[in-house]
Amino acid sequence: MTFDEFVAARLPALVRYATALTGDPHSAQEIVQHVMVKLHARWRRITRSEVPELYVRRAITHEFLSWRRRWTVRHQPGMSAESADSARVWQHLSGLSRQQRAVLVLTYYEGLQENEIAELLGCTLGTVRSHKSRALASLRGALADPALTAEEPR
Repeated sequence: MTFDEFVAARLPALVRYATALTGDPHSAQEIVQHVMVKLHARWRRITRSEVPELYVRRAITHEFLSWRRRWTVRHQPGMSAESADSARVWQHLSGLSRQQRAVLVLTYYEGLQENEIAELLGCTLGTVRSHKSRALASLRGALADPALTAEEPR
């Protein structure tokens, strides 16, 4: 598969994946574009691997984890309770460490197993489990905190 064919076929899925990592579609597009520019020159070598998409996703994950800019998650005010809940979840996800957020996205969005995540992130299985446990505990605590759901006094 040529680079152009791969991009034509997989770009939307890669941007969705990066959006799940960043919480921001504009930052996601920037990361994917940056990674694809870097990988273009090495494409022949990358296609020799059995699963070039895994290689590209790993590069996107590493780019996200090493990104130096401050990320912000932009939300439009929602009209429904569901969109408000979604905004709260994204707000709390953005407060997690990049590694914790990456583990949650790879687990729940990508459906990867812990050993696959450890391989993808280049860390131990225990590190993946620790990031996942701490991230979920943080989200549970933040989302269950009644002070976060109470209206401000008028």
